[in-house]
Amino acid sequence: MTKNKIFITTLLTAVLLLLGGCTIRIGKATFGYTFTGASISDNARTFSVAYFPNNASMVAPILSSTLTDAMRERFERQTRLSQVQEGGDLAVEGEITNYVSAPSSYSSADGGVAETNRLTITVQVRFTNAIEPQWNYNKSFSAYRDYSASQLLQEVEGTLIQEIVGDLVDDIFNACVSNW
Repeated sequence: MTKNKIFITTLLTAVLLLLGGCTIRIGKATFGYTFTGASISDNARTFSVAYFPNNASMVAPILSSTLTDAMRERFERQTRLSQVQEGGDLAVEGEITNYVSAPSSYSSADGGVAETNRLTITVQVRFTNAIEPQWNYNKSFSAYRDYSASQLLQEVEGTLIQEIVGDLVDDIFNACVSNW
C-alpha cells in the first residue's frame, strides 16, 4: 500500500469512529444517530413490544410468536434500549389483521390457470413514543411473497412467513425509530 492509501484509510476510519457517536439537539430534545438509521431520543431508556395476536380469518400457528419475537429482537439488537414487559418509552403493539393466499399470476396458454400464488400478511401497529409523542402512529403494514402454484401453501408457509416477517419488521422498526 502506498502512503497515500494508508493515510486515506486511516482518516476515513477516524471519521467513521467519530461519527458513530453523533447526537443532534433540536430544542430540548436530544437525538442520537447510529449507522443502523435509528434516531432515538437520548431520554428514551426502554422499549416494549406486546404480543401480536392473529385476528385474521386464516391463522398460521407460528405467525404471532414469530412476528413478536422478531420485533423484540430487532429493538434489542439495533438500539441501546432495555426491554420491559409493557409501557416502555417506545412501545409497539398491534395485531395481525390479514393472512391470505391468492393467485397472483395466470398462464394464458393453459386457459387462465394460476402460475403463482401470493401470501400476504397485514399487521395493524400502534406505536407510542412517551418521550416524543409527535412520532406516535397507528397504521397498517403489509408485505407479501409469491410462490409457485404447483406447491401447497403448507409446503412453503414456514419459509414464506420468515421472509415476510423480515420485511414487516424492517418497515415497522424504521417507522418507529427513523424520524426523518
